[in-house]
Amino acid sequence: MATEVILNLPDDVYNQAARLAQLMNRDVPHVLAETIENALAPLGPSTDGFKPVEELSDSEVLAEVELRMDEASGRRLGKLLDRQQAAKLSEAERGELAALMQVYHERLVRKAQAIREAVQRGLREPLDT
Repeated sequence: MATEVILNLPDDVYNQAARLAQLMNRDVPHVLAETIENALAPLGPSTDGFKPVEELSDSEVLAEVELRMDEASGRRLGKLLDRQQAAKLSEAERGELAALMQVYHERLVRKAQAIREAVQRGLREPLDT
């Protein structure tokens, strides 16, 4: 399934995409779609399929409490943050960093929701304040 989207791109972005499309012997829309797909890939599958934490079983809630970014993504995020700090990020790395930060943020929020739910159910003690 595909959804048609109309975009207004800065001329320089379009020109870069057109140049890449020519090198790849592909059309610009295909190159742009593939580039967007690759940029969003670190986010993983859509989170729309996640059940609300309140609907999870006790064991599922406790598993969510331990939710972490996978080791490889965590290492990559650290490297990209170091490069950002040193002002050495490329444009492609900026997009990758944004995607990894989104994953990190979503997992952190999900983990916090699970901790709250686990405390409410008496599955774990509240965090110290």
